[in-house]
Amino acid sequence: MTRKLGKGRLVAATHNKGKVRELKDLFEPAGLEVVSAIDLDLAEPEETEMTFTGNALLKARAAAEATGAPALSDDSGLAVEALGGMPGIYSARWAGEPRDFMKAMEKVETELAEIGTDNRRAKFVCALAVVWPDGHEEVFEGEVHGELVWPPRGEKGFGYDPMFVADGESVTFGEMDPAKKHGMSHRADAFTKLKAALLS
Repeated sequence: MTRKLGKGRLVAATHNKGKVRELKDLFEPAGLEVVSAIDLDLAEPEETEMTFTGNALLKARAAAEATGAPALSDDSGLAVEALGGMPGIYSARWAGEPRDFMKAMEKVETELAEIGTDNRRAKFVCALAVVWPDGHEEVFEGEVHGELVWPPRGEKGFGYDPMFVADGESVTFGEMDPAKKHGMSHRADAFTKLKAALLS
């Protein structure tokens, strides 16, 4: 049985400032106060699962347990067709520490060049998990498909946005107006499903 999210505090179980900004944009109009793991100084659990959904649930469970409030976690990444879906769940880790997504994008481009493929199809995948302190869980998945470009273009997005052009568009997510991107991204797709189930 799906459970509705009441108004009040929602913990965003992420240390990624770009994701926090997007989640605030998505949830605050629905009357939820989004506080992040950064604001609450929560530890970042190790992502040990092998799927986006598994890692999203792991992070949301840890935050709900630590705070006693409903927690939302997003696990997302870039899946490149010619690389067998990589970097996938390792998207952030490809950027190393401290996270350098320019290096991560270069790694994707280098690997594509090494296999000598013309296939530049890719998708962003997002799993949004909501976990309540009593253990109730809901998960929603979203995707956006497109092509990779090189060199990267634009300063507006984060992560791999500057090398991704969504189907039907001519600009990268890094060049696109954030409001337009929020309306069509993998996170927006997952959020639309979440909203219909939990906020309506």
